[in-house]
Amino acid sequence: MAQSSVSPSGVFNITDEFICRPARQHPDKPAILGVEREAGYADLEFAVNRVAHALFDSGCKPGDRVLIALPDSIEFIACFFGAAKIGAIAVPVNSMARAADYRHYVSNSGARFAVVQDVILDEFVAGQLASALELVVVTGRPAPRLQSIGCKAIHWGDWLPFGRQAPPTYPTSATDPAFYLYTSGSGGPPKAAVHAHRDMLVTSHNYADGVLGLRDDDRMFSVSKLYFAYGLGNGMYFPLFFGAGTVLYPERPRPDRVAQIVEKYRPTIFYAVPTFYAALLREAEQGLKLDFSSIRIAVSAGESLPAEVFEKCRQRLGIEILDGIGSTEMLHVFLSTRPGQARPGTCGREVPGYQVRIVNEANEQVPDGGIGNLWVKGDSAFSEYREIPELTARVKKDGWVFTGDKFSRDLEGFYHYAGRADDMMKVSGMWVSPGEVENILLSHPAVAECAVVGRPDALGLVRPVAYIVVRPGLITPSGGLDSEINGWLHTRLVGFKCPHEFRFVSELPKTATGKIQRFLLRSSGGAEPTS
Repeated sequence: MAQSSVSPSGVFNITDEFICRPARQHPDKPAILGVEREAGYADLEFAVNRVAHALFDSGCKPGDRVLIALPDSIEFIACFFGAAKIGAIAVPVNSMARAADYRHYVSNSGARFAVVQDVILDEFVAGQLASALELVVVTGRPAPRLQSIGCKAIHWGDWLPFGRQAPPTYPTSATDPAFYLYTSGSGGPPKAAVHAHRDMLVTSHNYADGVLGLRDDDRMFSVSKLYFAYGLGNGMYFPLFFGAGTVLYPERPRPDRVAQIVEKYRPTIFYAVPTFYAALLREAEQGLKLDFSSIRIAVSAGESLPAEVFEKCRQRLGIEILDGIGSTEMLHVFLSTRPGQARPGTCGREVPGYQVRIVNEANEQVPDGGIGNLWVKGDSAFSEYREIPELTARVKKDGWVFTGDKFSRDLEGFYHYAGRADDMMKVSGMWVSPGEVENILLSHPAVAECAVVGRPDALGLVRPVAYIVVRPGLITPSGGLDSEINGWLHTRLVGFKCPHEFRFVSELPKTATGKIQRFLLRSSGGAEPTS
């Protein structure tokens, strides 16, 4: 393990720690596998330095934001650390988002530069971002339509310089902002959680070393993508910190392809969310060959792991899944089970370096066995929500961060998830705001009222369900309108945000003041379906 301070002070830049140091220690060791262009540590450092030069030559200055809308790839990592090297701020976002999402990301982050993949260029440009951006760099195949973007645009290969010495690393401090990660809330658009240069170092020490015991001979594979806080650690900075290898998979995760990758590259560390473990089990029951014999540690986070999924994975795949809970605000996992000590239905104990408390609405400690609001404290906590000081003040108090989750702790000190403190849903490990989905549903001409809630399926995994009151005069069809609305939604929302089920009802349960009572819909359906 690297001998670096868990909480550095003074000058500290993540590029020195996660790129330059491992490149000096083992330049020829494989760093990235699984993509079209694999790379050793020296190759990766060279790619980062080229991006740093290109950004600087393009006018990027310390503190400028660089939007990264790329799949998991060498280019993603090079852009992330190339920006950090010159003191700029990396802003990774979902590369499968929609035009409205990109418009929000650019506007909210204040990004002047963006690097996007060619296959999403049309969707990105549809966000009408030309007036905000100074430069768009396009990876992949050369795009003939670059001149129609509306601002300066250049292809990746034409942008990068050749044959220049490594640029100096900008002397950022440990607490300077290094990157933004977007997270949804119970209302309104996604928020940018601002993270400092030290935060990745803290989680690498506390969780990756203190709980998982990762090693330089490990090979890691994360189903969760790099733009997601969980995936960013799993697939990028954890392996780089230890000088290990990472297997990158840029496509949408499918059980059959993931099984092929595990068989081919033989990873020793496997990260996924409960939804994907359940999908693997379903495919295995249909005959999919799954060989997890190379896996020494399997990790789950992002949403609560149902006990049934835990047990079936142990029986069918021969793996003990370490369940944990983390958040974008804390960057990675802060509660986790330990190797050899995993239990179904619990997320374990505190990760070293973190304090956790469960309190009631009066901020009083809840006794063991009682359910309350979970707060966490640790050095990897986000600095703020960008330009939302009032929300930052509510969520972060005296170093403690409100997770928005309800938890209990048993007499042995193990923590148990008890639901959300608001109406947010965790779907496939990612937050979904019901308000965002409802606002789009209400723009459909057939929808008079609606409510979206998360309800567990047979395995206990949360799925979004839409309850819809149709406009007067429309007859609720048995299979027509739901299909129409579903297809319509998929053109406006990322797939995981779209409801898995549509229930047409005559009315929605409401309070005396007219507020929809989503808890009734979650618990019992809340209303009788229309006939």
